[in-house]
Amino acid sequence: MFNWLSNMAEKLLGVYRKYLAGITLKAEADRLLNLGIEQYNKSQFRAALQSWQQALTIYREIGDRQGEANSLGNLGNAYDSLGQYQVAIDYHQQSLAIEREIGSRQGEANSLGSLGLAYQSLGQYQVAIDYHQQYLAIAREIGSRQGEANSLGNLGLAYRSLGQYQVAIDYLQQTLAIAREIGYRQGEAISLGNLGNAYDSLGQYQVAIDYLQQYLAIAREIGYRQGEANSLGSLGIAYDSLGQYQVAIDYHQQSLAIAREIGDRQGEAGSLNNLGNTYLQTNQLAEAEENLYASMQIKETLRSELTNYDHKVSIFETQTATYRLLQEVLVAQNKFDTALEISERGRTRAFVELLTKTLFTTNVGAGLAEDLKQEQITSQQNPPLEANVNLSSVQIQQIAESQKATIIEYSIINPDIYIWVILPNGEIAFRRANLEPLQQLNQTLDDLESIILKSRVSIGIEEKDADGQKIQLESEFKRDNQGRYPLLQLLYEILISPIADLLPKHPNAKVIFIPHYNLFLVPFPALQNPADGSYLIENHTILTAPSIQILDLTHQHHQNIRGLNQAALVVGDPILDPKFSADPYKLKPIPAAKEAAQAIAALLETEAITGEKATKAVILDRILGVRIAHISAHGLLDDFGDSGIPGAIILAPNSATDDGAIRAIDILALKLNSEIVVLSACSTGKGKITGDGIIGLSRCFILAGVPSVIVSLWNMGALSAKLLMTEFYQNLERGMDRAAALRYAMLTTKAEEGLDSPADWAAFTLIGETESLSLNTRKIEQQELTMPFSPESTPQEIIDAFFKLLETSNVFSNYLEFMEELKAEPADSAQEIAKKIEAWCKDKLGIEKGINNKLCQMGAGGTESKPDEEVAREFNDRLLENRTRLGSPPPSSSSGTKDKN
Repeated sequence: MFNWLSNMAEKLLGVYRKYLAGITLKAEADRLLNLGIEQYNKSQFRAALQSWQQALTIYREIGDRQGEANSLGNLGNAYDSLGQYQVAIDYHQQSLAIEREIGSRQGEANSLGSLGLAYQSLGQYQVAIDYHQQYLAIAREIGSRQGEANSLGNLGLAYRSLGQYQVAIDYLQQTLAIAREIGYRQGEAISLGNLGNAYDSLGQYQVAIDYLQQYLAIAREIGYRQGEANSLGSLGIAYDSLGQYQVAIDYHQQSLAIAREIGDRQGEAGSLNNLGNTYLQTNQLAEAEENLYASMQIKETLRSELTNYDHKVSIFETQTATYRLLQEVLVAQNKFDTALEISERGRTRAFVELLTKTLFTTNVGAGLAEDLKQEQITSQQNPPLEANVNLSSVQIQQIAESQKATIIEYSIINPDIYIWVILPNGEIAFRRANLEPLQQLNQTLDDLESIILKSRVSIGIEEKDADGQKIQLESEFKRDNQGRYPLLQLLYEILISPIADLLPKHPNAKVIFIPHYNLFLVPFPALQNPADGSYLIENHTILTAPSIQILDLTHQHHQNIRGLNQAALVVGDPILDPKFSADPYKLKPIPAAKEAAQAIAALLETEAITGEKATKAVILDRILGVRIAHISAHGLLDDFGDSGIPGAIILAPNSATDDGAIRAIDILALKLNSEIVVLSACSTGKGKITGDGIIGLSRCFILAGVPSVIVSLWNMGALSAKLLMTEFYQNLERGMDRAAALRYAMLTTKAEEGLDSPADWAAFTLIGETESLSLNTRKIEQQELTMPFSPESTPQEIIDAFFKLLETSNVFSNYLEFMEELKAEPADSAQEIAKKIEAWCKDKLGIEKGINNKLCQMGAGGTESKPDEEVAREFNDRLLENRTRLGSPPPSSSSGTKDKN
C-alpha cells in the first residue's frame, strides 16, 4: 500500500514539475515573441527572426497552438521585409491554417493581410486585393480598428500599384483618419507616406512632399527605420520630378544607407535604381550605370530565390524599370552591344529557366504541370536549376550565325523603341524606331497598343479595348481604293523603315523578329510598305521568337528529337459541349474545318479525328507519339482552372464532367517529342503579355518539348486555312524549311480570288525552330473553296461578312455596279437583304468564296443582331460610305438613300 502511495505521489509530483516547467517555458516563449516584435518595429529584421524562431520551437514543444501561429505569422513578416517572399508566403499559409483551426478570427485576419502584402511584393496585385478584402471584412466584423486601418491602407497601396490613384487616395484617407483616431502612430506614418506617393503619381509633387515630410518626421520619432528609409526614397523621387536633382540624390543616398543597415534588399535595390535614374537625368552616366547594375543584381537575386515560376514572372514586372534605364544609359554611351545584352537579360527569364529544366533535365514531364499548380515547384532545400540567363553579345552573334538568319530585337524604352539587327555574319547594328509618324498623329508610345489593335480592325478583325468594348475604326484608317491600309503602313514606317537597308535582299533569307510587350500583337507579315504597297511577307521570310535565348534552346532541343517519331495527328471540328455554344462563348461548329482536316490528313497519309471522336482524352493520348500535330478547332483565351495561364483548345466532351477543353495547364503535363505543332484555331497565338513573353498556349507547347509551333493571331477562316495549310505541308515536302514553306503558303492564299485580305492569309506565325522537315506527302488537288452559305449563318452575319469582304478585299473591283443592284428598300428585313446578297454572289465565285471565309471567321462568337427596322437604313449607309471610299460615281437622285430626320 505504501509503495502504491509513494508511486502516485511521484507521478503527481512529475506532473506538477512539468506544469511549472510549461509555465516557465511559455513565459520564455512569450518574452521572445515580444522581443521579436520590438526588434521588428525597429527594423532589426534578422534579430527578430532569431527571437521568433526560438519562440516557435518552444511553443511547438509545449503545444501552444496560438503561440505557434503568432510566431509563424511574424516570421513571415520578417522574411517579407528581407525580400524572401516565397518563404514568407509559406509561413503565412501555415499560420493561417492554425488560426482557422483554433478559431482565432483576429489571427486569421492578420494572416490574410500579411499574405496580401507578400503577393503585393510579387506584383500580383489582384491576388493581394482579394486577401486584403477578406482581412477588412473580418476586422470590421470583430471591431478591430487597427486591423481595419491596416487593411484599408493595404488596399490603397495595391490600387496605387494598379494605377488607380483616386481609388487609392480614398482608401488611404480612411486609413489615416482611423490611425489618428486610435493613436496608431506607425499606421499614421505609413498612410501619410502612401498618400504622398499617390499624389506624386498624379504629378502633384508639392502635395506629395508635404505628406512625405510628415511621414519622415513620425518615422524618426518612433524609431521606424524602414519607414524612414522609405520616406527618404519617396522624397528623392518627388524632388527628381521637380528637377532638383542634387536634393534628390542626397535623399536617395540616405535611403540607401538605411536600407543596407537594416537588410532591406528590396529597399536597397529601389534606392540604387532611383539613384541611377537621377544620375541619368544629370548626364552622370558612369555613376548611373554603376548604380543600375547593382540594383539589377539584387533584383535578380531576389527573383532567383523564388521557386514558383508564376511568382518569378510577376515580380519581374515590378523590376523592369531597372532594365529599361540601364539600356538607356548604355545607349547614351554608345555601348550598343552591351545594351543588347541587357535587353536579352530583361526578357523571358522565367521562360528560359523553366525551358532549360524541362528540356535538359530528366524526370520532369508530367510533374511540371502539378508543380505549377502548387505554390512551390520544388522545396526550399532543392532549389530549381538556374539556367545561364545572361547571354553575351558574342553568344548572340554565334546564335545568328548558326541560324543563318537576320535577327531583329525590339525593346520598348518609353518614349523610344530601340532596335538591334544581328546579321547572319554576326555583325550587330543599332537603330531607333521612327516615331515621327506617331507624332504627326499627335500620338505617343502610350497609344501604340491601340494603334496595333486598330491595324487589325482595319483588315476586318474584331478587337476589344481594355473595357471589353468593340473597337471602332476612324474612317481615315480604313483601306482606301488603292488597297492601302494606313495603319499597316504606319507600323511599317515605325518598325521596319529604320532598318530596311539592313534586311536581306533575297526573299528566302530568314528574318526572325523578337518583339517586346505589345509588339507581339503586330501582324508582321501584313505590314505594308508605303512606297509600293507591298506586304512584308512578299519580300521576306518571317518567323518570331520570344527571345534570342529561347530561339537557341528550341534549336538545341530539335537536334535531340529530330526523327524520333514519324506519325501525324490531325484533328478537325470536334463537336462542342453545349456550354460552349451558349453565352458567353457562342461557338459554332465549323464544317469547313472538318474538310480542311480531312484534306490535310490525306496529304499526311493518316486519318483525321473529327466530331465526337476528337475527345480530350483521345487527343492527349495520341499526341504523345507523333512527329506532327495539326489541330483545327476553336481556341479560347480563358484561364480555365485558374492556373494563371490563359488559353484552351476546345475538343469534344467525353462525359458530363469533361467539357473537352484542353487547358494550357494540361499541355504542361505532357512530355512531347513532336517536331512541330500547328494550332489552326482562333487566337492561339495570343495570351497574357508580360516581360517574360506571351503566356499562353504557344509557350506551353514549347515548354512541353515542341521546338516549332505555328499559332494564329486571329481566326482567319477555315476555307483560307485549308488552302494555306495544305500548301504549307506540300511546300515542306518540296524541301522548303518551315519558315519558307509558311511564306509561300501565305502568298499562294493571298493570290486566291476573294482571299487577298491580310485577314485571310496573315494570321499564322511560326515560333521557334525553322529547319526543314522532310515529308512524303500524298499529292492532292485543291478543291474549289466555295459552297452555299452555311444554314447556321444568320442574315445579319451574311450582311456583316459581305461588308467585311467589301472593305478589305480587291475582289469587288470589277463589280462596282453592285452598289445599285443591292441597294435595300426601306422595308427590307435582314433576311431579305441576305437573300439578295446570296443570289447576287451565285455567279461570282471569288466574292462567294470570300464571304464564306468571313462567315467562318465569325465562328467564334458570331455577330450581333439588329432590329429589322434599322437594317435597311444601315445597309444603305454602309453602301454609300464604301461608294465614296472606292471613288465610284455618286448615285443618281432617284437611287440615293433618303435623308434622315
